[in-house]
Amino acid sequence: MTEDTSNGIIKNETGAQTLLGYVLDVGQEDRRARCMIEITDEHLNRHASLHGGITSAVLDNAMGATASLTVDETGRRPFLTISLNTHFLAPAKKGDVLTAIGRVVGGGMSTKFLEGELVDQNGKLIATATGVFKRVPEKRLAPESTAE
Repeated sequence: MTEDTSNGIIKNETGAQTLLGYVLDVGQEDRRARCMIEITDEHLNRHASLHGGITSAVLDNAMGATASLTVDETGRRPFLTISLNTHFLAPAKKGDVLTAIGRVVGGGMSTKFLEGELVDQNGKLIATATGVFKRVPEKRLAPESTAE
C-alpha cells in the first residue's frame, strides 16, 4: 500500500485498485471522496471507449469511500455496496483523465444512500450512479494482523 497521509491520497491499497490503476483522494474538506483514473488501452472495450464495468467500479469506489468518510476521517471504514445503478451518458477515450466523486444524499447510522458523477478533464459528464451502501459491523471486521 502507498499512502500520503498528509493529503489523503491512497494508491495501490487493494488488488483491484492496483489492477485498474486508479487513485483515491479522501482528503478533501468537503468530505467527498474522489477516484481518479487515466484511461489506457487496458480500460477500453472493443469499441475503443471506456468499458462500462470500469466506469461502474470507479464510481463505486468514490461513493463507498464517501460513505466511509461519514464515520472515519481516513475513509477506510468498510462499507459494502448493496446496490449500484450506473447511467452511461457519454464515451470516454484513451488519454482521458476521469474523476468520480461521491455525495451522500440520505441514510442513517449503518445504511447510506449516495449519488456519484464521473467527469472528464474538461468537465464533461461521462456517467452518473446511485447506490446504497451498508456499514460493516464492528464485530465483523477482520482483526489487524501484527505478523510480518
